[in-house]
Amino acid sequence: MNDLEKIVTPLLDWYHVNARILPWRKNKDPYRVWVSEIMLQQTRVEAVIPYYERFMQNFPDIQALAQGDEELLLKLWEGLGYYSRAKNLQKSAQIICREYQGKFPVDYQTILTLPGIGEYTAGAISSIAFEKPVPAVDGNVLRVITRITEDGRDIQDAKLKSQITQELREIYPKTQCGDFTQSLMELGAMVCVPNGAPKCEACPLNALCGAYKNHAQMLYPVKKKKGERKIEKKTVLILYHEDAVALNRREGTGLLSGMWEFPNLDGEKSVKEIKEYLGERGILVKKTKKMPEKKHIFSHVEWHMKCFEVWCDSVSEDNGYTWVTAEQLEKEVALPTAFKKILPNKP
Repeated sequence: MNDLEKIVTPLLDWYHVNARILPWRKNKDPYRVWVSEIMLQQTRVEAVIPYYERFMQNFPDIQALAQGDEELLLKLWEGLGYYSRAKNLQKSAQIICREYQGKFPVDYQTILTLPGIGEYTAGAISSIAFEKPVPAVDGNVLRVITRITEDGRDIQDAKLKSQITQELREIYPKTQCGDFTQSLMELGAMVCVPNGAPKCEACPLNALCGAYKNHAQMLYPVKKKKGERKIEKKTVLILYHEDAVALNRREGTGLLSGMWEFPNLDGEKSVKEIKEYLGERGILVKKTKKMPEKKHIFSHVEWHMKCFEVWCDSVSEDNGYTWVTAEQLEKEVALPTAFKKILPNKP
């Protein structure tokens, strides 16, 4: 018998009493489950709730998302980061409408082929929406299981994740598959927490937990330190001309691909260099004002930003920028957090 089989009943009993009331749990429609799981990647539940509710108001079903305006989609996503998630949601919705008559595919392997859906998300949809015995193993679940089993292997090791996924697949109950998946997630989020000491006294599995028995909770999971992030220095320009602000569209590949940004230069530039650069684009500078420097951390790179407000005296027609009003910038443009955090007061 798989030793983990003992966790099923107490975990389900605990979940039925303690599960949080969350908007995506109101029904198990695969579209709702899918959107919530994509939003919850790298983002706290409390932060996701208002985004999720606004998203559902604007895109209530797969067809609405497939046909929706991308700028609205990105604006609704503004602040969640990782904008490729939103773009992949729409790509997948379009594929579902085109190839599956607008109905979310039931088969796990088919779900895996959709853009932006990996094993975890496919497992969550399969078990929660379709009641299939397919695990959804993320950091929360890995933390719970490695503490119970006192597994000292690196949590980032793909072999460890694969083994735990297989062990969980073997113990899934014949019914309540979705509840079991969510019970593991919920325990990891609310009791066997990621930061700080776990709330072991409230845990329904403490009698089965090796780390709790041996007072070794904080030794698990084992995670090797990542290498230092690459630091990139930027000079960011808030350009004003009359009642408009300049924006640039990033390239379609790489970091923040296809997103709007404020004009920026690699490295730390002086006012003289900024004026020379803008002059080459047919922009004559009236005055500049240095702003507070900002830092933004991505998963693999860190931006150190030297920021300037720049008032333009004249602007050539072929300057290469898109100019928007302050109102448009606030209400219509999806601006990545890296740039949104340096927004000054309205000009």
